[in-house]
Amino acid sequence: MDDKIAKFRIGQVVRHRIYPFRGVIFDVDPVFNSTEEWWQSIPEDVRPRKDQPFYHLLAENESSTYIAYVSEQNLLVDESGEPVQHPQVPDLFGELQAGQYAVLDSMLH
Repeated sequence: MDDKIAKFRIGQVVRHRIYPFRGVIFDVDPVFNSTEEWWQSIPEDVRPRKDQPFYHLLAENESSTYIAYVSEQNLLVDESGEPVQHPQVPDLFGELQAGQYAVLDSMLH
């Protein structure tokens, strides 16, 4: 099996290709690692392949913050330069520079 190389990095700010939300990546799975029920709940016309990296995001939309699990094919670099307003961002990350949060040492252990 080919090793999957993640296109995006922990601490990087990204946005969803289809839905209006953005977030900062805090973990990466090399391939799909959630339940079959979760995967089946995605509308078939936008359901992603399982054989690609999936990213855990501290996400936000216009009305709330939450944790999102998103396939690589559905992410784009967020070029707004704006910080992510999720309340857990300061627990995991330092300063935001050029669309990338500094990863705190505590997250590496």
